[in-house]
Amino acid sequence: MYKVGQMADWTKLAKVAGVESKSAMPQILDRGRHAADQAGVLRSRPLPVLLATLSVRVDPSAERMAIDSSLEAGAKLIVANMLVLPPYPLTFMLAPEYATLPHEEDLDAVRATAARAAALGIPTELLRISSGRPVRALLELAREREAGLLVFGPHLSMTPRRRFRIAARRVRREADCLVWIAPDG
Repeated sequence: MYKVGQMADWTKLAKVAGVESKSAMPQILDRGRHAADQAGVLRSRPLPVLLATLSVRVDPSAERMAIDSSLEAGAKLIVANMLVLPPYPLTFMLAPEYATLPHEEDLDAVRATAARAAALGIPTELLRISSGRPVRALLELAREREAGLLVFGPHLSMTPRRRFRIAARRVRREADCLVWIAPDG
């Protein structure tokens, strides 16, 4: 049929194989021609980094991981302080800002974490979220904000061990993004 060194005609080969369309033709992607199309995909906006704590100060290793990741990716940092909503229905309806008492959260330390990130030039957002189920609220926040990395880092000396283990296990299991849990990762 063909001599050695002779190139095959793809249309003749397709007819021999019983294929009448050009689908038998190999598709070649010319990277030089489509480089502009691919550049738009590669330069998409970076997904935000979410640093979360459970109404206590942030663990130093978690803070370092979140800030370094935001700097490296050029991403926004969201610092989320997840508060357990106490069952005070009347207080929450009349004055929600007083539903969580000052001794029930370490707001100044969490604000200092956000301020350190902002001082480095990272776009930073500080959120205080009160919920009866703070871990579920954290997972919803990660989905809504399309987080690329969730750094879960409540300070271990201020969080009950059992509560931390249960929350960390649930975050690891149900988060839709990369997860880093302090202190070990």
